[in-house]
Amino acid sequence: MNLSDMRSRVRRDLHDEDAANYRWTDGELERHIGHAVTDLSLAIPLEVAVALSATAGSRDLSLSSITGLIDVEAVEYPTGKYPPSFVRFSKWANTLTLLVDSVPAGGAQVRLYCRKGHTLDATSSTIPAHLEDLAALGAAAYAALEWSSFATNRVNVGGSETWRNYLSWGRDRLAQFQKALGRLGANNMARTRRLYAPSVPKASQTTDWGP
Repeated sequence: MNLSDMRSRVRRDLHDEDAANYRWTDGELERHIGHAVTDLSLAIPLEVAVALSATAGSRDLSLSSITGLIDVEAVEYPTGKYPPSFVRFSKWANTLTLLVDSVPAGGAQVRLYCRKGHTLDATSSTIPAHLEDLAALGAAAYAALEWSSFATNRVNVGGSETWRNYLSWGRDRLAQFQKALGRLGANNMARTRRLYAPSVPKASQTTDWGP
C-alpha cells in the first residue's frame, strides 16, 4: 500500500474513477487522506521502540529525532535486563527526563517505547493491512462532506439534491469511521497499558509521570 493505492481505493468508494472527469483532484484527496490518517494515528498509533544515548552528566534526553511522536509509553533503563527495567520519567516539550537516582553514564542506552503517527507516502505505508479500508472510509467521508459544502447553491448535473446526498453519505461514513476508531482505540489502549507495568509505583504528583 502506498499513497497512490490509497487514492485509488478512495476514488472507488466515491465512484470517482473517470480519469477524464475527476470530481476530486489528487491533491484534494491526499488532503482528506491525510486527515483520516491523522485521526487513525491518534486512536491506533504506530508502536515503536527507539534507542537513545544518554548525555554525560544529564538525565535529559532530546526527543527531537523521533519524527511523528505522539507519546512515550514507557522507558527502559538500563537496557538488557530480564525482566526489563522500566523507570519513571517526565516529559516536557521535546525533552524527556529520567527520574532515576543516579545520572546515567555518557553513551548509556535508553530504550523508549513510543507511539507515533502513521506514515503514508509515495512508496510505503505503516498502516496495518487490516486498517487500510478504515482509513479509506474516513478519507471518503471527509471528501464527501467537503464536496457537499462546495456544491451547496450550485447547479449540479445530478440535480438540486446532489449536495444533500453527499452530506448524508459523508456523515454516515464519518460516523462509521469514528465509531470504529473509538472501539479499536479503546482496545489498543487497554492492551498497551498492560505491557509496561511500572517497576516503581508512581508518586502521587500532579505532573504526568511515565510508568
